[in-house]
Amino acid sequence: MHLSDILNAINAWAQSIIQSLGYPGLGLVMFLENVFPPIPSEIVLPLAGWLTLGENAPFTLLGVTLVGAVGSVAGAFFFYGLGIWFDESRVRYLLRRFGKWFMLSEGDFDVALEWFGRYDEYVIFFGRMVPIVRSLISVPAGLARMNITRFSIYTAVGTALWSFVLAFAGRLLGESWHLVSDFIDTYENFVIIAVVIAGVGFFGFRFWQMRKSAGKQESVASN
Repeated sequence: MHLSDILNAINAWAQSIIQSLGYPGLGLVMFLENVFPPIPSEIVLPLAGWLTLGENAPFTLLGVTLVGAVGSVAGAFFFYGLGIWFDESRVRYLLRRFGKWFMLSEGDFDVALEWFGRYDEYVIFFGRMVPIVRSLISVPAGLARMNITRFSIYTAVGTALWSFVLAFAGRLLGESWHLVSDFIDTYENFVIIAVVIAGVGFFGFRFWQMRKSAGKQESVASN
């Protein structure tokens, strides 16, 4: 059996789990997608987005976003824990010994380390939108003993944004939801930049709202 046949079988399995089990299946697949990168969220989430259409749709866009984020956060903690429990040399040993079964390599780990070193903790947010990196980026966070609250927040927001974008794209395309994966493969860098800009805009808007609210409270207090 060729590698492409194996990947197709994995994708077919993931799709059947989502369609048959609903939200629990989606959460399970998104957890496994973070631990086992050959399961691509670029296929899973657009499919779920398509399934939000119709009067008796099994999913809602909000539900897919939240469940996708929860499953992804749970998967991220698997690798975060790996970084906490093992040092870098042991992580490398595990990747050399077992990485091929998860389609992960030391080279992928080196990229994750480089990104974490260059962009600090913020990479936990936008790294969720990059294949392979979104799984392994949690390991350097664990190695660095990154604050678990900040890790959880960055991971949750990043995965929720990614889940929403892919699910919304699948909803827009309807029965052509599978084209989302092809588009991301072709324009991956553009998609990453667009999502990061959207995330920065969201944080900026929330910060502006908080400052505005605080200003009103100070004004009331002074009067």
